[in-house]
Amino acid sequence: MQKSKKLILALDVPDLDHAIEIADKLGGYIDIFKVGLELYSVAGPAVVKELHKRGHRVFLDLKFHDIPTTVARAGVAVARQGVFMFNVHASGGLDMMKKCRDEVVNVCLKENLARPRIIAVTVLTSMSQDVLKSEIGIQHSLNTHVRHLSGLALKSGLDGVVASGREAVMIKGHCGDKFLIVTPGIRPSWAAPDDQNRTMTPKEAVRAGADYLVAGRAVLNHPDPAKAIERIEQEISGI
Repeated sequence: MQKSKKLILALDVPDLDHAIEIADKLGGYIDIFKVGLELYSVAGPAVVKELHKRGHRVFLDLKFHDIPTTVARAGVAVARQGVFMFNVHASGGLDMMKKCRDEVVNVCLKENLARPRIIAVTVLTSMSQDVLKSEIGIQHSLNTHVRHLSGLALKSGLDGVVASGREAVMIKGHCGDKFLIVTPGIRPSWAAPDDQNRTMTPKEAVRAGADYLVAGRAVLNHPDPAKAIERIEQEISGI
């Protein structure tokens, strides 16, 4: 089996050794591994270095959200680590996203670095319409909010967004086919549900327009993770 071109495996584990064990076991199936807050808080840049040593690409999922200068400096720092892709929160605003993008582009040009893809988180897939309205105070619909934030990311010069597959058709229609959509909350029909709300199967998400699918527990909790990856790939290839 060739390495998956669409599936990103989330290394949502609490220590470096465990993460590298998974990467070594499944590296023949997966090209891009996601490193999130939990793992990066424990292992830091070391996990990125170890994955790069093994020839893998890294999606650094830290969801930067701060004042523009701070986010721009963080973006430059992870660009220098050689990550393939990282994300920011679109709700940080136009200035924050644009400054981050511009600073990263400038540094990569000056230092001859490969420019990472920068994508923006719209609305977390764990959030529902009710939560968005009653807790966050957003009175318009979830779809309207996702559409607005996606347009803001496009205007900022970012490469795409993190969004549920349920919003993919709308985002592509609003932002264009070349605008990347990275979709978490992927749940194959045979996987158990968890704390994600706006989920889709791999086939549904790709049909809707998702460019990359992020899976973690659906693979890692399977008795045979390699087989789980193969089943997801078969589902995607059957479209």
